[in-house]
Amino acid sequence: MTFWTGWLTVFILGLVAVVTPGPDFVLTLRSSLTYSRRAGVYTAVGIGLGNTIHATYCLIGIGALISQSILLFNGLKLLGAAYLIYLGFKSLRAKPVNAESWQDNRRIVSALAAFRLGLFGNLLNPKATLFFLALFTQIVQPGTPLATQAIYGGTVALQSLAWFALLAMLISQRWIKQLLSSISHWLERVTGVLLILLGLRLAVAKLSD
Repeated sequence: MTFWTGWLTVFILGLVAVVTPGPDFVLTLRSSLTYSRRAGVYTAVGIGLGNTIHATYCLIGIGALISQSILLFNGLKLLGAAYLIYLGFKSLRAKPVNAESWQDNRRIVSALAAFRLGLFGNLLNPKATLFFLALFTQIVQPGTPLATQAIYGGTVALQSLAWFALLAMLISQRWIKQLLSSISHWLERVTGVLLILLGLRLAVAKLSD
């Protein structure tokens, strides 16, 4: 797999992951609506750092695994592809969000508190660990340079930071809140289809090696 093929795969899967409504989406949403746009942005920064940490330890662990057992590594790759397909099917079952549950009660919170909310909310989400393992086991090979691995990890971290910061800046506007509440389940279903297709592609590519 070439650098650009690997990076494009990381970019697509990472983008699908960050835009799919999930715990990070809810955290940013609540910070922006309950506190302020500023609090939402700081929460997004915390989420970005959390994803950087996830990417770092997953890449280190995968590198150690490669050095110990190629057979075990290849088995993990297939499990990773299966997990992406599982996430896709789960996303297809998404239901509409109740807009009434998003209360616009403004309160004050410190920048550090908002940052910690995003950081620890992301770090304590086991699904994030599974996603990064599933993603990087498809891309990282025994000869993948450390610099390339760092670019892969940094790509997903920057995607999450940019997406959730943008979300925080926009979501405080009421008409956007109403729009998201009405289409969020369709967005998740579309990304579910993409996850299934990408997972199948990666699994088939592995079996054909």
